[in-house]
Amino acid sequence: MLTLHRAGLVLADPTAPPILDGAVLVDGTTVAAIGPFAELAQGPARVREWDGVLVPGMVNRHGRWLLESAYHPDPREELGDRPLLPSGELSEERWGGSARRGLQRMLGFGATALTGPFDRPSVRIAVARSGLHEIAGDGAPGELSPLAGQSLAAAVHRPLAVGGAADFAVFDARTVEGVESGTRCLATVLGGRLLHRRR
Repeated sequence: MLTLHRAGLVLADPTAPPILDGAVLVDGTTVAAIGPFAELAQGPARVREWDGVLVPGMVNRHGRWLLESAYHPDPREELGDRPLLPSGELSEERWGGSARRGLQRMLGFGATALTGPFDRPSVRIAVARSGLHEIAGDGAPGELSPLAGQSLAAAVHRPLAVGGAADFAVFDARTVEGVESGTRCLATVLGGRLLHRRR
């Protein structure tokens, strides 16, 4: 099924000029076309309209630390939604639950990739099931937001390209310069699937 994602600004590659009133046409798991909405809106695709800037999916370069050293509380624990250092040893089951919550929170910041490798079996399983792309990293401590402390160009996993994976995020920023750590992620699409949408 074809889906056309329209945004006020599309930045398929941080090194290229943005497309005003742009769109990304997704066919299954891949990008079929990128360009102005008026040019791509001729076919039978379902249209999703986003009020923001559409950028490539990002990589969280602290994935290993966030999932294997930090604990992501269950909302029922009333400990907030920020990662915490565990107060004691956790069972594999609790590490798995923590990892699943952490992965959901990463998607909520526009991440479509994260750094590994992962030693804990329950964390490895959670990452594999999430669909997020795993890349090599150093496991340094850091934030949930891939944009924390770095530019958009440094945070991008890979530019969007026709024939490439339909991995992208939409932020509520009005300009390219506005996409920074504090900017809200409206949606994250991974392999053509909408896995996060801010309500």
